[in-house]
Amino acid sequence: MKRDVSRLADQEFDVVVIGGGIFGACAAWDAAQRGLSAAIIERHDFCSAASANSFKIVHGGIRYVQHGDAYRVRQSSQERRAFLRVAPHLVSPLPIVIPTYGHGMKGKAALRAGMALYDLLTIDKNRGVSDPTRQIPWGKPLSRSRILEMFPGLDREGLTGGAVFCDGQMYNPPRLVLAFLQSAVAAGAVAANHVEATGFLRSGDKVTGVVVRDTLSGESLDIKAKVVLNAAGPYAERLLDRAADVRLSPPGTYSRDACFVVPRQLLDDKVALAVQGKTHDPEAVLSRGERHLFVAPWRGYTLIGTWHVVYEDDPDGFTVSDAELEKFIAEVNAGYPDLQLTLDDVSMWNAGLVPFGDNPEGEQHLRYGHRSRLIDHAKTDGLENLISLIGVRFTTGRYEAERAINIVYRKLGYRAPKCRTASTPVVGGEVDDVESFLAEAMRKHASALGDETVRSLVHNYGSEYGSVLEHTRDDPSLADPIAGADTIKAQVVHAVREEMAQTLGDIVLRRTDLATGEYPGEGALRECAAILAGELGLTSDAVESQVDEVKSRFPERVVRGDVVSSARTQSTHEPV
Repeated sequence: MKRDVSRLADQEFDVVVIGGGIFGACAAWDAAQRGLSAAIIERHDFCSAASANSFKIVHGGIRYVQHGDAYRVRQSSQERRAFLRVAPHLVSPLPIVIPTYGHGMKGKAALRAGMALYDLLTIDKNRGVSDPTRQIPWGKPLSRSRILEMFPGLDREGLTGGAVFCDGQMYNPPRLVLAFLQSAVAAGAVAANHVEATGFLRSGDKVTGVVVRDTLSGESLDIKAKVVLNAAGPYAERLLDRAADVRLSPPGTYSRDACFVVPRQLLDDKVALAVQGKTHDPEAVLSRGERHLFVAPWRGYTLIGTWHVVYEDDPDGFTVSDAELEKFIAEVNAGYPDLQLTLDDVSMWNAGLVPFGDNPEGEQHLRYGHRSRLIDHAKTDGLENLISLIGVRFTTGRYEAERAINIVYRKLGYRAPKCRTASTPVVGGEVDDVESFLAEAMRKHASALGDETVRSLVHNYGSEYGSVLEHTRDDPSLADPIAGADTIKAQVVHAVREEMAQTLGDIVLRRTDLATGEYPGEGALRECAAILAGELGLTSDAVESQVDEVKSRFPERVVRGDVVSSARTQSTHEPV
């Protein structure tokens, strides 16, 4: 996957996609796979905003049982199944335990009934998922003694037991998005990161393309297209307003969804725990009380979240303050006091803007967004050949992209071939049995590279991990680890030469595991920066600027080394 911005101006595309998150990447893959000429651009790096900063869960829709929303339950389960099929190296089942207290809606009977209904609604949840380690098991009850054995720090007063169900968990969201993009490029799409849409080409009431600027070179150019798909997420409305004088009605409401990372395992390393938060769901038809917060194992770390805040300002301007983090920590500690977390336990926070529900100002118990917005601007604004897709959940990215490309086909006047992205493995996804594949990779390479490096390679690159190791054949020093981490130098070289990485942030925050869970340290940043400079010919000033930019992604106390860390262990996510 090479970056060649000049190719964007070489032809008229059937469709150009603006936005390189999960919705845009899936749209480009679907369009290219069905035979359309497609281009996709992203103003920063691919998967650098909301898609990268989710809680890393592929939701199966169990929460929607409380809403009586069978449609969303079915849709979510089907899309979770699709991710498990097409990217088994990057998505795996994650058991989640929910404790029960007393009787009534918070008791065992109500939870078991809800899970039984959920299992019935999602009876086909494993259809086509041939790898047994990627299949979602049935929910099952847990006794009080089993719950306390697993989580001895739970409040025992009124505890009656619990239940466990499974959702999907992403190993590395940016690499999952990248796999869809690589698949699109392999099918003929043209992709370019660090290319910003600044306007639309127009012929009367028809959009005929996009005016873009290469943010690395400053050069502007035109991309001609028969249809433009605006999939820029929370930035989509600003682009419509600025470039087309179009305002959505009603205007979008967005939530800053936030979670945080603790750089060690806090609880059982195989299952997540749901604890009671302090807000409830006003839309639940069958309410079990306060919404749950989740304490989840992830790659030897612990993820905790999610918190929602209505955000109405510049999408580029949001942050999560230490004061907010301290409130989040207090809420989690109240739900599981034995955690005894403090601010110094937090290595990083993740946050992104997602469409939200309609909430009165100052409301504590918030309504979440339900549906993505897919807008044909010919119908709403009299502007032909422009479509906007503002997605609500990472899980539904593939499905919503399919709907958008179906509209593209109608606008082109072509009969739409069947979409096959729900069943076609993405690049790296040609793995029949992940655990067997991993065991074979360990047998071949663990003695030279180490167990955790091989594990990381297999999960990040899947069936394509050998292409990374090819670089070490020409230069054996590229098998050396970066500053003692599980990432090797070959991954940095591969990111630049084959995965369109253009900046240090592209490498450490999205192409590798180096900075996805904690600050990797000055040494790791400078090792990567030196390789990047050698590959792209960067000046020393550019290197310093990029090192500083990555450091700015982490709180100052983290860069100083005030965060509590420890040796991490890998979670296998085996069912309870």
